[in-house]
Amino acid sequence: MQNFDYYNPTHIVFGQDRLAELNNLVPQNAKVLVLFGGGSVKRFGTLDKVLSNLGDRSVLEFGGIEPNPQFDTLMKAVEIVRAEKIDFLLAVGGGSVMDGTKFIAAAAPYEGNEADLLTHGFGALPISTSIPLGTVATLPATGSEMNKGAVVSYNGGKYPVMSELNYPKFSILDPSVTFTLPKTQVANGVVDAFVHILEQYVTYPANTPVQDRTAEGLLKTLIEVGPVTLAEPENYEARSSLVWCATWALNGFIGSGVPQDWTTHMIGHELTALFGIDHAQSLAIIQPSVWKLRKDKKHAKLLQYAEQVWDIREGNDDERIDSAIAKTQEFFESLGVKTRLSEYDVTRDQIDDIVNALEKHGMTGLSETGDLTLNISRKIIEDAYA
Repeated sequence: MQNFDYYNPTHIVFGQDRLAELNNLVPQNAKVLVLFGGGSVKRFGTLDKVLSNLGDRSVLEFGGIEPNPQFDTLMKAVEIVRAEKIDFLLAVGGGSVMDGTKFIAAAAPYEGNEADLLTHGFGALPISTSIPLGTVATLPATGSEMNKGAVVSYNGGKYPVMSELNYPKFSILDPSVTFTLPKTQVANGVVDAFVHILEQYVTYPANTPVQDRTAEGLLKTLIEVGPVTLAEPENYEARSSLVWCATWALNGFIGSGVPQDWTTHMIGHELTALFGIDHAQSLAIIQPSVWKLRKDKKHAKLLQYAEQVWDIREGNDDERIDSAIAKTQEFFESLGVKTRLSEYDVTRDQIDDIVNALEKHGMTGLSETGDLTLNISRKIIEDAYA
């Protein structure tokens, strides 16, 4: 097991009818900016419930944070925070709203060029203060409700923003709030959580049985409840398991002390930026092909994944690995998520654009071993195409 620090101060408030507790969770004298995305939180009454439970605090609203939140949109909110002297941010939405709110929290007190905050990769931001924030999560997928990270879109690229100052002070997770989500978004959430776990688990052995068993349990749970919660959107128990799995998939625990990959995410980000493919869809396209091209590097963990998650115990090593890859792809397809790049109106000659974007953004040595070159990335994308 590798050395690690584990720190997660987020207070999770889980369960049905917990929005009334906002009055105790948000500081009494705070001036609050409530941030959200499109109109769904208004249409289904979630925003009204949030606002009513903030009592007599001074509250402003900022809507329109788009999927894959754009830097220019977020900067409009930053100006409001500064001008109105906002001292608490409340994100009401899915991963994009939560991610965008984290960037706003860091950028509003920042005295330099805010775009510079996008240049630090997975390293910590050079900030000493951030506006405190909380979340009301309406879409189980990204785990942003219980981590310090965000991803912001800028000039055709997607950039990580990381700071321990940006852990939410609290996150309200009410599975019933997610009942009205379209099936596509629920399926995307299952895939997003699933691949978050895979990127931290299917690497190479590091003698981490606690993390491995936890990851395997989360994966098996998603396999079990994913189809159920799609078919029965108001099945509270199934949706509860999905919500909690998505949070645990990226709250730092299963990634502590283990090697991590993130190749699928880095290539997937370029598919989203270039072609508007949903983030989770991009992951479903790329993940199986990463494994096909990296069997030698991931041999032991792919065998473990085949046995512990899919109960594949017959055949030689290659046969079991191939079966596990096929079952993963079939699982994504069973949720209605297409897994071939050619199915998303991308032409083969546009593979060059993807590779060029990877090079432009410095993604030239990916994977848990840092040896996944642009040439290998090209082969992965080519395999994912046909």
